[in-house]
Amino acid sequence: MIVLKAPQDKVLAALQSVAGIVERRHTLPILANVLIRKTGGQLQLTTSDLEIQIRTTAELGGDEGNFTTTIGARKLIDILRTMPTDQTVSLESSAAKLVLKGGKSRFTLQSLPAEDFPLVQEAANFGPVFSVPQKTLKDLLGQVSFAMAVHDIRYYLNGILFVAEGKQLSLVATDGHRLAFASATLEVEVPRQEVILPRKTVIEMQRLLSDAEGAIEMQFANNQAKFSFGGMEFVTKLVEGKFPDYNRVIPKAHKNSVTLGRATLLASLQRTAILTSDKFKGVRLNLEPGTLRIASNNAEQEEAQDELDIDYGGDAIEIGFNVTYLIDALSNMSQDMVKLDLADSNSSALLTIPENANFKYVVMPMRI
Repeated sequence: MIVLKAPQDKVLAALQSVAGIVERRHTLPILANVLIRKTGGQLQLTTSDLEIQIRTTAELGGDEGNFTTTIGARKLIDILRTMPTDQTVSLESSAAKLVLKGGKSRFTLQSLPAEDFPLVQEAANFGPVFSVPQKTLKDLLGQVSFAMAVHDIRYYLNGILFVAEGKQLSLVATDGHRLAFASATLEVEVPRQEVILPRKTVIEMQRLLSDAEGAIEMQFANNQAKFSFGGMEFVTKLVEGKFPDYNRVIPKAHKNSVTLGRATLLASLQRTAILTSDKFKGVRLNLEPGTLRIASNNAEQEEAQDELDIDYGGDAIEIGFNVTYLIDALSNMSQDMVKLDLADSNSSALLTIPENANFKYVVMPMRI
């Protein structure tokens, strides 16, 4: 049976959309495979790592009929990548093997039985479906994902908190040293739901979401989340645990604030960061009426200093930060201006966008 027959770029795109979660080495060898299910003229591709499952449906030609099998995902992608994009490729089943043909090339690949493929058991009781434009969610993830923890012992920090309530969807990420908050308005009212998406899921979602028109539908259950967009279905386990109360972390009444150009501040921090040491990424910010001075030094006794003219008439403050935390936030914003709120040299700083309450970034000071 000819399982599929289509141009190389079409087949490759369908496979790549589901293959991001496939681990090359896994205790279960079948999880390195993609599950191929042919029903009539439709082809369904499914991958899983036991915690996340991605499925896409595509029309890729071939014979009509029903057929299921599993085949090594990475190997198939690696072979397809070496073929010309406009070449028609076909995948045929033969005994317990699959034959991939394209032009004068022919590859015989081993398959594993579809019934051995461990599908994720979907939760019985998902909450109400709500949707946002794909671009909106992609932007929200981009504004907060850099603040997620990596391999933190507090496992609930290794992901992003999703809070849907009323007509608002808020995303929060923190690693204990900084916190990023971003929100968007929903078209429908939803009951309050709060879930933590794992880091791997967040990274995969960012890879798959596009800026194109089209909505993404979301549903949350106690231990699972389900997303549907662009012909894809994405089911993931959630991180269990209690996320910190982010509202208590976000400063409310800092008396000193300065608004300045994002690109100018970013360039100045990047220049000064060159002379920080690898282990100690500290920079000093000296805020005085009319001037912001940024300085750093390192173990070789080298020093950097940069000055920006600012419109500021508040207290004189000297405060230290991990420069990477400031650069991360500014690099992931697109606005022209940013607002920096400070209380004193020992309190966390708040970075926001002027006239916009949908983004907040809190960063703890460091001793220098």
